[in-house]
Amino acid sequence: MKLLVLTLALLAAAPAQKLIPLDEAAYTRLISSNKGKVTLVSFWATWCVPCRAEVPQLVQLEKRLQDKGLKLVLISADDVDSEVDARRFLTTKNVPMPSYQKVVKNDDKFIEGLDPKWSGALPALFLYDKTGKKVKSFVGETEMAAIEAAVKKLL
Repeated sequence: MKLLVLTLALLAAAPAQKLIPLDEAAYTRLISSNKGKVTLVSFWATWCVPCRAEVPQLVQLEKRLQDKGLKLVLISADDVDSEVDARRFLTTKNVPMPSYQKVVKNDDKFIEGLDPKWSGALPALFLYDKTGKKVKSFVGETEMAAIEAAVKKLL
């Protein structure tokens, strides 16, 4: 009986939906698939304190502006073996799915291809206009008002 209770408790604690693995080609397809919308891509990790504060704020921003054409894409930069922690965080913050996990062959090459000025530091946000062109990057802690102003200019 104790084993059954423990198993049920573990199942309840682990979020059901897996993060979608995202490599370089999948990232390009994802940006393309959101043409027609202003897309805000957030790279975050559970170990990043500013990221954990920023994610819920970004979700609220999307809720306020999605009717005007904003799409938020969350990509965990946690190690693959920390996926359960990332899913648990997203679940506790009521983040809508799908969400993604960066799984690339060459991290430096991926980062360089996304933005040559990006060192890989988190949090990192990349803002794309409705044509899929990257127009702005925010690396490190950024005031939500600055992010919202940049988004609103594109809507």
